[in-house]
Amino acid sequence: MSSDNRDTLRSLFLRHVCQTSRDPLGLVVERAEGAWLWDADGRRYLDLLSGIGVAAIGHRHPAVLSAIREQCEHYLHTMVYGEHVQAPQVALAARLAGLLPAPLSVVYFTNSGAEAVEGALKTARKATGRTRFVAFSGAFHGDTFGALSVGANPVYREPFEPLLPEICVLPFDRLEGFDAIDERVAAVIVEPVQAEAGVRIPSPVFLTALSERTRAVGTLLIVDEVMTGLGRCGRLWACECSKIVPDLIVLAKALGGGLPLGAFIGSEQVMATLSEDPPLSHVTTFGGHPLSCAAGLASLEVIVGERLWERAARRGRDFAASLDRFVGGGAVAAVRAAGLLIGIEFTAPDQARTFVTECLARGLLVGWTLHDDRVVRLAPPLVLSDDETETALGGMAEVASQLGSG
Repeated sequence: MSSDNRDTLRSLFLRHVCQTSRDPLGLVVERAEGAWLWDADGRRYLDLLSGIGVAAIGHRHPAVLSAIREQCEHYLHTMVYGEHVQAPQVALAARLAGLLPAPLSVVYFTNSGAEAVEGALKTARKATGRTRFVAFSGAFHGDTFGALSVGANPVYREPFEPLLPEICVLPFDRLEGFDAIDERVAAVIVEPVQAEAGVRIPSPVFLTALSERTRAVGTLLIVDEVMTGLGRCGRLWACECSKIVPDLIVLAKALGGGLPLGAFIGSEQVMATLSEDPPLSHVTTFGGHPLSCAAGLASLEVIVGERLWERAARRGRDFAASLDRFVGGGAVAAVRAAGLLIGIEFTAPDQARTFVTECLARGLLVGWTLHDDRVVRLAPPLVLSDDETETALGGMAEVASQLGSG
């Protein structure tokens, strides 16, 4: 791409594509493959964010591209959700049901994680007849109205208040306050690892006790695995670490293999409430689009066939071991890793910003979290090779060392 075309494209982007910050990264992407992106100037970047966890098996994986091409030869959208039998949708739903613990067996597909959260909240109210919800400090579940209501950051909540009523926010990873979870609460929603809050990893006892409490009072437990699911955290499902089975699990990001796809999944009994009193209690036009489901199934088979959660666990230990040596050196305060979901906490926000900028200058794409401007998050593809891992660690070590000595 010529420099004139690149500049024109960037100018039109800033003018006509709604901007959500004053300083977007503005990288003009020319192409992507595997763990790499190339910009319009031909420079390549090692993508350590994978589209915030979307490209879990890398960009443009051959299996995903093949599945998309094949499905394009048959049909695209044919009817609103749930009316036509579409083979890619059925196949992906059945495969997910086979990989999840019983009784999670009925899948409702959406276009995104936030939409899946909305559907799960509605389903919980419908199934229980209750009105209240419990969420946790630091939580992020999306930016639609209901999802934002069970988020916990006042910076993002307050401009849009009043939000949904009857939301109780409890401290994350602490057992006090569970008496607020009573017979009036429809559902508790929780992330097994809080990604946007800075990769906050709870103790196993927290989720176990939470599950026991919800069971005791008949409250549904919604586990939001939009970011953590599908191998990201060293298990196929992050909630496996605590040996809990939620009533509803929410998926997205990596689920579509690079195409838009989300889902909430529950038991037959819970999910059946959406088909009665009234029928069509929850509808969507494009949820479970056949292209997205075909891509998602191909991606899922790669994750399962190659047991990529095991590679994520090993790679996560590599990253943590390499970066831990900078903790206490003046810049890095802590390193937290749940598989290949990694948070690098700095002592000050300006150090985090400098780290991101200097990594970019070295061809490494990393980014901040929404809720803690001192934390840099990594979510690289689960297929990251040995050489790519060494490239990433070498560049980040160089930047961290300079920050520490500065």
